[in-house]
Formats: sequence, C-alpha cells, structure tokens
Amino acid sequence: MFTRAYLRASTEDQDASRAKGDLQAFAAEKGLTIASYYLENESGASLQRPELFRLLGDCQPGDILLIEQVDRLSRLNAADWERLKSEIASRRVKVVALDLPTSHMLAKASPDDFTARMLEAVNGMMLDVLAAVARKDYEDRRRRQAQGIVQAKEDKTKYRGRREDTDRNAGIVKMLESGMAWSNIIAATKCSRSTLARLAKRL
Repeated sequence: MFTRAYLRASTEDQDASRAKGDLQAFAAEKGLTIASYYLENESGASLQRPELFRLLGDCQPGDILLIEQVDRLSRLNAADWERLKSEIASRRVKVVALDLPTSHMLAKASPDDFTARMLEAVNGMMLDVLAAVARKDYEDRRRRQAQGIVQAKEDKTKYRGRREDTDRNAGIVKMLESGMAWSNIIAATKCSRSTLARLAKRL
C-alpha cells in the first residue's frame, strides 16, 4: 500500500506546496510513508487536472490518496464529482483528508471485510457532504465577486469627481496672464498650488 499526496492551489499566485508540512506530520503520526507528491495550480471546479489523474494512474488498489482538505480534491459540480468518484472507486483508492476524521481510519488496515466496507460507506457519505459544501462555497464566492464588480461599476458611474469652479479658475488665469506672483494668487483665491500649476499649463 502506497500513500500519494495531492496538493492543489487555485491559481499560479498561490503556493500548492503550502500544506506539505501538514501532510508530512499527519503521515508520520499515522505511521505512513508518502511515496510521492503531486502538485498543481488548477481550479478545483474543473476536471482538467493533469497531476490528479497522473496520481490516479500511478495508484494500485488499496493505495491512499492523501489531501489536506476535501476542497483540494473537489469544488466540482455534481456531475463532475460523480465522474471523479467513479474514477477513484474503479482504481480502489482510499481518500484520506486531514479535515475529514472519518477518513483517518482508512489509513490503517481494517480488521475484517465488514468493518472495511462500513468505513468506506461512512467515508464516502462524508466526502459527498464536504464536496457539496466546497462547491457551494465556490459558487457563493463567484456570486459575491460578480456582485462586487457590478457595484463598483455603478459607483464609478455615480461618482464623477468634484465639478470645476470655472468662474474662479478663469479669474486665476487672468491673474497669471497679468504676471501676478503665485503666492499672491494663492492668498487671494485660496486655491492649492497644484491647482495653480494645472491652470498655468493651460496658458
């Protein structure tokens, strides 16, 4: 029985190897030796994950697929999650996740066939629940992002900045044309030096 660790991050801006230390500590605690690591930066909402399927292709029946959290394995929709589960089941791979305590028992040899089947059934049910939660979290975040973009566009449309005081600025331009010192213009009009500089460029 081999243990193969899978580490995934959503984008290239994130470090997929961040959880490596946690997986190593868990494996040491359970007396497991991690045979290989598979790292990739892909979305958990997509089945297009070459490293995950390379891992499954390397597995033998009874091997362990070790992950930090269930959402590292799946943020898939229901149909794609069923496809991935089918692939895992066909290869008779055990999924063990640090955030899924019921799966930890799969890291040990089961005393009998009945117990093994019971553990697999319970673990499978909990995997389904956490995969569904991970998908909902993904969809909620996408919806909030979309709403934020719409709100930002609306706010930008509403706010167009302070309107220019054209009468005052026309007077300042005349003062500049007459050769009045900047300090005197600022004292008389209370305008800022940056405003004065901007108006001077118009001359």
